Amino acid sequence: MIRILVLVVTTVAGVQGDAANNQIIEFKERTKGPIATMTTAAGAYVEEEDTSTLNKNLFNNEFFMDTITHVVRERIPERLVHAKGSGAFGYFEVTDDITDICRAKLFSKVGKRTPIAVRFSMSASERGSVETSRNIRGFSVKFYTEDGNFDIAGFNTPMFMVKDPVQFSSLVRSFKKNPSTNLYDANSLWDYVTQVPELLFICMVLFSDRGIPDGYRHMPGFAIHTYQVVNKHGESHFIRFHFEPDAGIKNLLTDEARRIAGADPDYATRDLYNAIAKGNFPSWTASIQVLSESDVKNADFDVFDVTKILPLDKYPLRPLGRLVLNRNPVNFFAEVEQLGFCPANLVDGILGGPDKIYESRRMAYRDAQYHRLGGNFLKIPVNCPMRHRAFPYNRDGVPPVNDNERDVPNYYPNSFHGPVPYKNKHRVELIKIQEEEANNYDQAREWYLNEIRPSERKRLVHNIVDSLKPAAKFLHDRAVDVYTRIHPDLGAQVRQALLANSTGDI
Repeated sequence: MIRILVLVVTTVAGVQGDAANNQIIEFKERTKGPIATMTTAAGAYVEEEDTSTLNKNLFNNEFFMDTITHVVRERIPERLVHAKGSGAFGYFEVTDDITDICRAKLFSKVGKRTPIAVRFSMSASERGSVETSRNIRGFSVKFYTEDGNFDIAGFNTPMFMVKDPVQFSSLVRSFKKNPSTNLYDANSLWDYVTQVPELLFICMVLFSDRGIPDGYRHMPGFAIHTYQVVNKHGESHFIRFHFEPDAGIKNLLTDEARRIAGADPDYATRDLYNAIAKGNFPSWTASIQVLSESDVKNADFDVFDVTKILPLDKYPLRPLGRLVLNRNPVNFFAEVEQLGFCPANLVDGILGGPDKIYESRRMAYRDAQYHRLGGNFLKIPVNCPMRHRAFPYNRDGVPPVNDNERDVPNYYPNSFHGPVPYKNKHRVELIKIQEEEANNYDQAREWYLNEIRPSERKRLVHNIVDSLKPAAKFLHDRAVDVYTRIHPDLGAQVRQALLANSTGDI
């Protein structure tokens, strides 16, 4: 049995020269003998005699007590969504001047570099899931600017799932495991999808060839929201961020993804780690779509609707910069698992999005980090503002508290030289918008007719039916109906494939 286990580990890990596989070997090679004398967490040296507990009093063995009480506390709550993920570090470099529309300092001059952390993730999967499943991916970027941290909690699709934030809880529960069986349930998924029309567009992308990226290095990223930004004169513009992989967009077809899943469930993490370790640094070209206030007023659809895309022919991409990842995490838990993103992390010149999904995410992401990491999660090193020291009036609570703001007064206003706010001469408020119910049939139809080839349409139908066929018959009928509304040809092909499957012909 041990021999079989070793064989499996060797097969998954890869061949000699695999940087991820050789990490611990390289550690040994760059260190000369044991790096230190072992201690308990309190710093007491551990005697060799205490590393064995047989026939000894356990409670008097501090090494045993220290390790056994810690190991049962080594797991923090996993993320509800985006639990499985990978991350790396690098920089963002400005390549094109956009100071005419945005005064944020990280965009202040061409050539300027800002440190970044990026986390890629699987939205619907648990922490131990395979990385080649059909899944919406997260693409999140933390910019460590001199004005504090700016976070983009983005996706690998240019649109989001729903428009009304009250739907989000049910959305998540519909594609998570059934609470009775603890299994993924096609009935729950397709019951929800076929009743919430705005989901259809992103689900078509998910079931297309684009539903399984070939690792993270070949995956695009989108901020999904239309952000309001302000220039030095206080004039507002509206932008959407795009990140295009310089190595090109590549995806896996279903059969290949399943084959890889059986050999290496951590395929995307391994690929990212090895590329960086070998000096093949992944990079993405950053661009923005720009709208003026006039463009917003005269648009024939809601440009702030996160379930819709902004057509590139109407709002072409404007070059902005380049993301480069050149450092792997030294310790995954400390730097990636504890990496916490929050859309509320904004900097001067970037006001965020006026849509309700953005407003809800400002609250929900912060609350998620409080739950997972504690009330002082912003004092964890990877979440701290790197470029300058923060001076909040927050004190105490669950560690880490760092220096707990030392002896500075802990209330505001005060008369004793505590931190004071600054005055903004060109303050601009986030605009208020009126949002209507979502209806994405038009964009889904346009995408189906003009964005994918006939061969891709066949695979789209096959992937839809592969997911749909375990569901109840009335959900088959409802799915055919909604796909027919997108386009009669799509509905007819889904119906035909379902009928063929029911008679054993597919």
